[in-house]
Amino acid sequence: MSEKNIITPAKVITFGCRLNMYESEVIKGHASDAGLKNAFIFNTCAVTAEATRQAKQSIRRTRRDNPGANIIVTGCAAQIDPKQFSIMEEVDQIFGNEEKLTAKSYHDFGISKSMRVSVNDIMSIKKTAPHLIDGYAERSRAFVQVQNGCDHRCTFCIIPFGRGNSRSVPAGEVVAQIQQLVDNDYQEVIITGVDITSYGPDLPGNPSLGMLCQKILKNVPGLKRLRLSSIDSIEADQALFDVITKEERMMPHLHLSLQSGDNMILKRMKRRHNREDSIEFCNTVLEARPDVVFGADIIAGFPTETEEMFQNSLKLVDDCNLTYLHVFPYSQRGGTPAAKMPQINKSVRKERAARLRARGEEKLNQMLKAQLGKAVNILVEKSLKDKKTVIGHTEHFASATINADIAIGHIAKARVTGYQDGLLITEIIHD
Repeated sequence: MSEKNIITPAKVITFGCRLNMYESEVIKGHASDAGLKNAFIFNTCAVTAEATRQAKQSIRRTRRDNPGANIIVTGCAAQIDPKQFSIMEEVDQIFGNEEKLTAKSYHDFGISKSMRVSVNDIMSIKKTAPHLIDGYAERSRAFVQVQNGCDHRCTFCIIPFGRGNSRSVPAGEVVAQIQQLVDNDYQEVIITGVDITSYGPDLPGNPSLGMLCQKILKNVPGLKRLRLSSIDSIEADQALFDVITKEERMMPHLHLSLQSGDNMILKRMKRRHNREDSIEFCNTVLEARPDVVFGADIIAGFPTETEEMFQNSLKLVDDCNLTYLHVFPYSQRGGTPAAKMPQINKSVRKERAARLRARGEEKLNQMLKAQLGKAVNILVEKSLKDKKTVIGHTEHFASATINADIAIGHIAKARVTGYQDGLLITEIIHD
């Protein structure tokens, strides 16, 4: 038998967000329990047209290299437009975002050719079922889903049509999942979802994300570090503010969904905040907890954006003291209102994105320089090839190396001695 035809366990290929990473672990568990062999499961992303193109390219390459394998396609791109995959001869079966998390889908795989495409109306889904997982392959930090879907309709975004309306996982189920992960030696958990600051209105008692975090920290005392994936600061209530600023186990790093620093562009994006709201939030947090660092998503070259409007986004980096920038040149997405607006030349989008990234690098280096001489706690995530150096993240989510042989998943205390290429260089502190 040739290497290309060896029967192997199902493999999941993940594209996109942290929520997809979490859901891929659920998929792995279902596929394993079903005994699914010699299969590749593509968990796709639809946030940009490029993400979908990359998934298709990977599917075709996988089919060439594995002619006898079964190929399943799922995720947001499959949910929004299953036909684009159903016409691909390389694809055997297509699951929607609800079906991919159902154990029955993998037990029934291949039985009914008439059900080759199994994609439900995502808007009809009213609940997000909790899924208990034992851990992750990387054995360091874990993602826990607390919410799915989105009730907002930003003009550039197709994701609500892939994820459905906002729905929350009950707090008790979230706590049980985190306790299970802590029992399996995970030191850090990242709360994730599509729009986690919208957590709770669909649950009894209308809990908020802040209340959920308070409950997690109270009921899972063994959890060392809690993080939030990305928040919409305009939705932050007093409970969330208190958790961020008063709880030491809540890591001092916040990633904000800002998207632009210009008020007219924010209005055309149909965002619910303006630049003044973002600046006020960051300043208020820093007044209460000065060591917090901020990251943000910013889109460059949104339709109708002038140079003056772009300059407002560039200035927001300083006004909000942003350190970690996720910069996206605007990507036209069919089916969204923004795709019908007057478009900016792609070369201009690319050039503006480059300027934003360059400013982000300057801010990151400023933050890394400020860490010199300080003691930090690093969650070890992987060992480099020489086995004498490990890499991980500090409380502030700065990447850091230690010249020591330390087990993955361990939190090591170290002192910062330098920085290079976006990495802190540290040495272990021996107690």
